Amino acid sequence: MGRLRNAASLTWRLVLLLALAMAPVGLSACAADDGHRLLGCATAATPCLQGTAVVAMETSRGPVELHLDGAAAPLTAGNFVDLVRRGVYDGTVFHRVVREPVPFVVQGGDPRSADPKVPASEFGTGGFVDPASGESRRIPLEIRLSGEKEPRYGEVITSPMATRQLMLSHERGALAMARSNDPNSASSQFYVALQALPELDGRYAVFGRVSKGMEVVDRIQQGDKLLRARVIEGGTLVKKKS
Repeated sequence: MGRLRNAASLTWRLVLLLALAMAPVGLSACAADDGHRLLGCATAATPCLQGTAVVAMETSRGPVELHLDGAAAPLTAGNFVDLVRRGVYDGTVFHRVVREPVPFVVQGGDPRSADPKVPASEFGTGGFVDPASGESRRIPLEIRLSGEKEPRYGEVITSPMATRQLMLSHERGALAMARSNDPNSASSQFYVALQALPELDGRYAVFGRVSKGMEVVDRIQQGDKLLRARVIEGGTLVKKKS
């Protein structure tokens, strides 16, 4: 019976993985740049995180703290810090919470969900649009392996040998970016893993973890709000574009 339960759990998790991969984030697919290095901090228009940062989130269920890792995911973590400081996440809704049939993720970060004129049926279809340029922000998939000097960009990694070397993996409480089928389509939406999700490793960019308040995350229901987010420690952003 134990093997049957484990097989059923794995099946459902693979179904949920497919659903996450196919979930629209309101960003049209774009062609990946030639060469993964061209997608990284060296040429990015958005800032990268130097060192670490701690972000405090006030949710309708209580406080949560996030620890961001700028060594393992400088571009992805920098994007998150930048959006926090812009107030993009304030008043947004946790639009996707999956706990049944197995614990999966709590997902939020769609700026459109903070607009009372947008129906709930459209939550999860938006991303950050830069008010200065009117352009949608897209962040490439960023994954760093132990022993490598720089993260890899725009490359889904599925080799078991490689995923075992990930600096950040989908452990319970992992903080990662949601995206569409295009590996380079992350924007503002993020999720927290409710349990270890190794099937997501190498496919989605983990850039931090819940350092305090995981019990609060466990209480979050679909439709609850992220009232306010702010950086309370670290958060040094740099632009390496020459």
